[in-house]
Amino acid sequence: MNLSIKNPMIHRLLLCLAGAALLSSCVNKQSDKEYDNAVDIPVNQQMIAELTAPPNVPTPVGKRKAKKLIVDMEILELEGEMTSGVSYIYWTFGGTVPGSFIRTRVGDEIEFHLKNHPDNKLPHNIDLHAVNGPGGGAESSLVAPGHEKVFSFKVLNPGIYVYHCATAPVGMHIANGMYGLILVEPEGGLPPVDKEYYIMQGDFYTEGKYGERGLQAFDMQKAVNETADYVVFNGHVGALTGDNAITATAGETVRLFMGNGGPNLVSSFHMIGEIFDKVHVEGGSLVNENVQTTLIPAGGAVMMEFRVDVPGDYILVDHSIFRAFNKGALGMLKVDGEEDLKIYSGEQSEQIYLPEGGVIQSMPGSKAKSEEVKATSLEERIKFGKDIYGRTCFACHQADGKGIEDAFPPLANSDYLNADVDRAIDIVLHGLTGEITVNGKQFNSVMTAQNLSDEETANVLSYVYNSWGNSKKEVTPEMVEAVRNR
Repeated sequence: MNLSIKNPMIHRLLLCLAGAALLSSCVNKQSDKEYDNAVDIPVNQQMIAELTAPPNVPTPVGKRKAKKLIVDMEILELEGEMTSGVSYIYWTFGGTVPGSFIRTRVGDEIEFHLKNHPDNKLPHNIDLHAVNGPGGGAESSLVAPGHEKVFSFKVLNPGIYVYHCATAPVGMHIANGMYGLILVEPEGGLPPVDKEYYIMQGDFYTEGKYGERGLQAFDMQKAVNETADYVVFNGHVGALTGDNAITATAGETVRLFMGNGGPNLVSSFHMIGEIFDKVHVEGGSLVNENVQTTLIPAGGAVMMEFRVDVPGDYILVDHSIFRAFNKGALGMLKVDGEEDLKIYSGEQSEQIYLPEGGVIQSMPGSKAKSEEVKATSLEERIKFGKDIYGRTCFACHQADGKGIEDAFPPLANSDYLNADVDRAIDIVLHGLTGEITVNGKQFNSVMTAQNLSDEETANVLSYVYNSWGNSKKEVTPEMVEAVRNR
């Protein structure tokens, strides 16, 4: 059958539609073509980049076509909490440490808008390790407060890359929190996983020692000497613990994008109770398998994948271990779900084992102590005690006071603790070994004697007694002194 179109308007409309369909077909064929050089990958649309604050990650983009990607980043200088009772002036990309996560794919053309908030005091710029060009973009992006700089680049190499401020003095800008990660996915994207998270380690240098209260200033000499007061994940102590812990369900696969902003220290990243199935070494194409601990250089990053098999709390640490338990480099992955006794049985027997001898160990003392700030109210005593708990008790008894199953007894709603305050004081002062029963369950472990003053002991016990359903007692330094002198 011959179809004759006599209306010229309809005829022209059909010709236009046919032309548009042909053009669309050509564009799609061009986009599906494989290119030997990422420079030649065309872009045919523009979109605004999704940026996320840690530990969250934008949605995958590797399967979409290459696009012109608009990245809108604001620099903010702001006061934040380093740990309870300690504040610090952070310099940030996007208002967080680390800065906003940027997710791209090979072939994208990035139009980067860097804005320096007018309330800021200093000029800043950005050096993205994913850039092929002078200064990684730093030469094109130096921006004064109240101004905006725009520059562009094409992402050519897949991998996970650090970005940071490179304004002099570079180390100071990085040390104050100016770093983040940019992911360049390969064509076709990364293999799918159930959960993805964004973590960066950083070392901080303050005029006061760890835990010294108040607003702490940056200490340049400590930074030059590489004597960090804080080594933390995601900008501050506790950023990945308690309610801030990352989560998964047994049987799920997890991918961590883990970077190290530095400015000085190398990270020995480890997850207690888990083995990394795959680690993209230094964020590149080389994949290592079945890894226990992976090194992450300052200014570097890795991508690691693993399957969580059984439920429980998995502790993330820098295995330069004093950094974890004494400087803050500690996080948590909370895994729920069904037990699998074939993989992990739990406790099968209980015996006494004292490899360091039968006597109670004690914490080494310090020859000189700085002058103590004394609590003037119960509220202040509890606040100070929370700080001490976070740096002396957290690892064993956990942020929620629930302890560790079959290892360390709970402090939360503890019948043993609430029954005898003097006994609790004596344990902190002199340690404890042997079997005890807490809330109907037996524990047989060792607690070392703590090197705390009477004031510190009173504060930490007052915090414990006024938390987690305990008896609301106040412990005073005089009560501690009386037990110490018995």
